[in-house]
Amino acid sequence: MDVPVKYSHHEAAPSQHEIDLQYTDALAMADSVMTARLVVKELAQVQGVYATFMPKPIAGVNGSGMHIHQSLFQGENNAFFDEDDEHYLSEVGRKFIAGLLRHAPEITVVTNQWVNSYKRLVPGYEAPAYVSWSHVNRADLVRVPSYKPGYESSMRVEYRAPDPACNPYLAFSVMLAAGMKGIQEDYPAPLPIAENAASMSEAQRQALGIKTLPTSLGHAISLAEDSELLREALGDQIFPSFIQNKRREWGEYCSQVTNYEIEHYLQRL
Repeated sequence: MDVPVKYSHHEAAPSQHEIDLQYTDALAMADSVMTARLVVKELAQVQGVYATFMPKPIAGVNGSGMHIHQSLFQGENNAFFDEDDEHYLSEVGRKFIAGLLRHAPEITVVTNQWVNSYKRLVPGYEAPAYVSWSHVNRADLVRVPSYKPGYESSMRVEYRAPDPACNPYLAFSVMLAAGMKGIQEDYPAPLPIAENAASMSEAQRQALGIKTLPTSLGHAISLAEDSELLREALGDQIFPSFIQNKRREWGEYCSQVTNYEIEHYLQRL
């Protein structure tokens, strides 16, 4: 299908696999994600099993994310690379990170667009629920992978919140819009976090100004409804329709009686 795969390996959860597609420009990458999902699901069906890209299919085990690596180029030069920086990250890269962090809460409804998405983004373990960045920690929302000498083109930032069930065309658009806004508006980047945010106390996170992503689809919708960034990125036709569809999904979910409620309340109440 002409979709290059750079790496593939078994992940932590039962039957969970990571597939790393070769990077390309944003539009072609969205095409590749859609193609890969369709092919995987259809070939699984042929074998009499099913493949799911559901963010949290099984309670108590690792969910499935879609960590997005992003770079910007000026001609042949990686705009995120600076050989004089301790971690080889340029000011442009830091401002891009600042944009992602500032607008993360309002774009989460697009990068994590389903009710089930928020069963994965649960604070307290290494899910990327904390609005922070670092060079090493995997609980932070943004991570800057280590630079390998001689590979300037590989300098990038990794945005770890999205899940593989999102619409990649919309998700890539809003992530790029957030990062570019940080560059255009000259956002100051907060300091990177040295300690794992998941292992900090709530008081420590508050002292460092570390916030969390929305905790439910309903919460995410409320943060997105008045977002000028989302409206600009998605356009006046898509933005209101997307919000309307998400409101409908959230309303349907809230009207359901779940097994949890039956098991915990039926006999007790």
